[in-house]
Amino acid sequence: MNTKQQNLESLKDIHQRFSETVSLNRLTGNDPRAEVNVASAEVTSLVTDSRRVTPGSAFFAIRGLRANGEEFIGEAIQRGAQVLVGEDLNLNAHPGVAKVQVADSRKALAEMARRYHGYPDKSIKLVGITGTNGKTTVSTLTRHLLEESGRPVGLIGTVKYHLGDRELPSFRTTPEASDLYPMLRSMLAGGCSEAVMEVSSHGIHQSRVAGMEMEVVTFLNLTRDHLDYHSNMESYFREKRKIFNGENGKLPKVAIINGDCPYGKRLLEELPPQVRVLSFGLEENNLFRAKNINLESTGTEFLLESPEGSMVIKSPLLGRYNVMNLLAALSILHAMGRSIPDSIRKIGAFEGVDGRMETVDDGQSYNVVVDYAHTPDALRNALGMLRECTEGKLHLVFGCGGDRDKGKRLEMTRVACAGADRVWATADNPRTESLEGIFKDMRKGQTRGAKISFIDDRRRAISLALDHAKPGDCVLIAGKGHECFQEVQYTAIPFDDRKVAKELIQVKSLTC
Repeated sequence: MNTKQQNLESLKDIHQRFSETVSLNRLTGNDPRAEVNVASAEVTSLVTDSRRVTPGSAFFAIRGLRANGEEFIGEAIQRGAQVLVGEDLNLNAHPGVAKVQVADSRKALAEMARRYHGYPDKSIKLVGITGTNGKTTVSTLTRHLLEESGRPVGLIGTVKYHLGDRELPSFRTTPEASDLYPMLRSMLAGGCSEAVMEVSSHGIHQSRVAGMEMEVVTFLNLTRDHLDYHSNMESYFREKRKIFNGENGKLPKVAIINGDCPYGKRLLEELPPQVRVLSFGLEENNLFRAKNINLESTGTEFLLESPEGSMVIKSPLLGRYNVMNLLAALSILHAMGRSIPDSIRKIGAFEGVDGRMETVDDGQSYNVVVDYAHTPDALRNALGMLRECTEGKLHLVFGCGGDRDKGKRLEMTRVACAGADRVWATADNPRTESLEGIFKDMRKGQTRGAKISFIDDRRRAISLALDHAKPGDCVLIAGKGHECFQEVQYTAIPFDDRKVAKELIQVKSLTC
């Protein structure tokens, strides 16, 4: 069974744990906007994937980027769907199956899932974190700092889902509403009164969190990413803004914003007056500010200025951008009513996040780091941080994903050439594109005099980088981080940068 199948089985278990029969009238809330062709029906689950339909399911025919859910109505009915929800249904077809015609199937899913699962977001204090870079580190660090003895805190994010009494590998940063609300309900059953959630721009645009009550929302930064989906930075920003200004349906109580980011500064000016605002950053006007920053190869130290006073923060996290991540997490703690001085001692025990500046150490004389950096800004930050703490040369292995923002590829290459001494460009989830085409776009960013090689095979590229590393050097393997697969032609091929690097280091040690 592959990882995706295991995750779906785990989700199925969560759904079964809270399975109940709900009348169609209760599900729709007798909403006059929903055109229903039968008086009543009984619903046992809400499903967007026809393969997950069981007898009694309500199947939501959602239009996606690659497929239209209405094409799978027949399969859903064969599997036992009792209700169909969609935007363009034939109300006279499939007699005996209830149909709910709606203006927006995604918003309808969010509203109905929230209602079906008993509004769990009202009973749990929810922190939403959004931004191009840093969501996973800030959310995981915040959960670590919020947790107290015997008191679990939930987490929904890119790497893992913590549900109070269990932990699952993540399959999507922000799940569909039909999965998200059962997770929140599972957290409540597992003893959580607080939860932290990464909120992606896709999740906002696709109404996965529409109407959700969030106590605190946090804006980390906004740099180029996902422009294949959002078209331009303005559209990208507007999606992020929705969870701050009420466009998403609910105003947060507190908004925490990076006051150094140009888009953060704009957001500060556009917030409704009833939202309490806390800003963080390095600049003078921020409420949470870092001063006297000391960056070392073993960690970071700085002076925190905050409403709770000035105090020294020591962390094993590396680099200036992790100072910003720490400021964001401490701002959230303050917003949640926790004492920052009482939480400082826990910062030193935070070991980081899988695939985020994760070191691979098997006794070699050089440093090897695996990081998720897959945007120009994230790669620039990662290289800059490692440059500050590397005595020798800095080697980089990176690639650009297929079927994604092509304009980002030349920028990534420019950043790579400027920040590393030696670069190996290689495959990184090519998906349905040819590597030749991806490399062609990347080469447009190649700078004169840069030492860069284009290697089709990612394992070979990592091996070559390790071969060139000398004592005191550092090899950064960027782009995939915690991911344990390569996406090629709709197939997930097992590949974990950390495992591959360790295996190669061990093999090379035997041949020395």
